Amino acid sequence: MSFDTPIDRRGTHCVKWDAMEALYGVSPDTGISMWVADMEFEPPACVTQSLHRMTDHNVYGYFGNEGPYLDSIRWWMAERHGWAVERKDIFTTHGLVNGTGICVDAFTKPGDGVILFTPVYHAFARVIKAAGREVVECELVNNAGRYEYDFDAYDAQMTGNERMIILCSPHNPSGRVWTKAELQAVAAFAKRHDLILVSDEIHHDLTMPGQTHIPMTSIEGIEDRLVMMTAATKTFNIAGAHVGNVIIADPDLRAAFGARMAALGLSPNSFGLHMVTAAYSADGAAWVDELRLYLDGNRKLLDEGFNAIPGVKSMEMESTYLAWVDFADTGMSPAEFTERVQKGAGIAANHGPTFGKGGETFLRFNFAAPRAQVAEAVERMQKAFADLQ
Repeated sequence: MSFDTPIDRRGTHCVKWDAMEALYGVSPDTGISMWVADMEFEPPACVTQSLHRMTDHNVYGYFGNEGPYLDSIRWWMAERHGWAVERKDIFTTHGLVNGTGICVDAFTKPGDGVILFTPVYHAFARVIKAAGREVVECELVNNAGRYEYDFDAYDAQMTGNERMIILCSPHNPSGRVWTKAELQAVAAFAKRHDLILVSDEIHHDLTMPGQTHIPMTSIEGIEDRLVMMTAATKTFNIAGAHVGNVIIADPDLRAAFGARMAALGLSPNSFGLHMVTAAYSADGAAWVDELRLYLDGNRKLLDEGFNAIPGVKSMEMESTYLAWVDFADTGMSPAEFTERVQKGAGIAANHGPTFGKGGETFLRFNFAAPRAQVAEAVERMQKAFADLQ
């Protein structure tokens, strides 16, 4: 397939396009949707073929024999990330927001503190609050356009009520790929304060060329407190399948998580399992390699165009397809620059404050789209801010 081929998703129950007018005041007929984190691309042919085989069979019963599905996950993690996973350690959840919710339910109690390094993916805080836990925001340091940790400050913040960290690795929204030293520091912080460490690595396949994601499981000494979360959904643009994996090597943590899964009566849908099995393959890997190169080209186009606008800075990204763009130096209020993007440029982008402390002057733009659409977004932005030129 060609990533340049446009696909009209309007009127297809696509939240990214069909909900943007209600949420952002941007018409799907004239606007560009750059908010929800799914892509404007078809998945690889092997995934579509797996669904064709299901529809050709024409009976949609319960899924049996999970062995090939589990082994496809094991193969992918070993081949792409150098991570040896055992079948018994893999749980399948209804996506990773669901996985996050079960972790909060299994490993904390109402009133406990759950730490987020903000700004960070907004669904984490939503789930934590809905579960009656306390969101503890440890704000990342924006060091000349690059996020860093400040563990001295975080240590001083701790009250003893905290029970869990949810880490986003690679980081959404900034696209940082954390170094081994940074991951070791996160692990040491978790050990100092006796915290369960949940590492959401859903973007781990989508690194830019020259960047290497390091799985948190490779950090020694935290096996007894580590919960890993991965999914094929972001990588292969199958988010609607709502299938994710929580992978737990420690037997006590695994038993606690499994008990909550059983109590809630959760089991995955067969469509998602067929799609993941097909995606985690040599054909899927070849497609991802092409995708990463294409996304890198889009990144360069967006960064060059946005950064040419005085006072606008797209944070240098090392992974994902989500540009984290700072408008602080425009001198505009968040209401003013957001109005220009939505009304002036006709672009729907995520509002920075929804990601927590540190996001106040930012918007997040999804550039996983045909390059012509990204080029149009750049042109619209430059026109909307033309008075700054």
